[in-house]
Amino acid sequence: MKPREIEKNAISAHQAEIVLDLDPSLFWFKGHFAAQPLLPGVAQLEWATCYAIELFAPGLRFHSIQNVKFQAPLLPGNRVTLALDWQAERQMLTFSFQRHEGNERHTASSGKIRLCQ
Repeated sequence: MKPREIEKNAISAHQAEIVLDLDPSLFWFKGHFAAQPLLPGVAQLEWATCYAIELFAPGLRFHSIQNVKFQAPLLPGNRVTLALDWQAERQMLTFSFQRHEGNERHTASSGKIRLCQ
């Protein structure tokens, strides 16, 4: 289950930014964790992969994670931008989730995912 999209912008044929609202009722927040729900890393990887396949690489699928770094939690009610950069010749996706704080954005997570046929 993906979050509600506020805006989807193709920057170029291989780059995009998707602005998302993290609704507190999202399935991913249930039980992860009781005291302070946060968006699990597996959800972030799933969303990055799904949007990349939809926008840049129809017919491809997840192959492996090349690297990933979780720097700050994504919480219910956050507005975030998912930035995608697709390198077709290497079948490599670079992504980052950037948390909105007023007019500023702060990177919450980033990484590289390899897709394959």
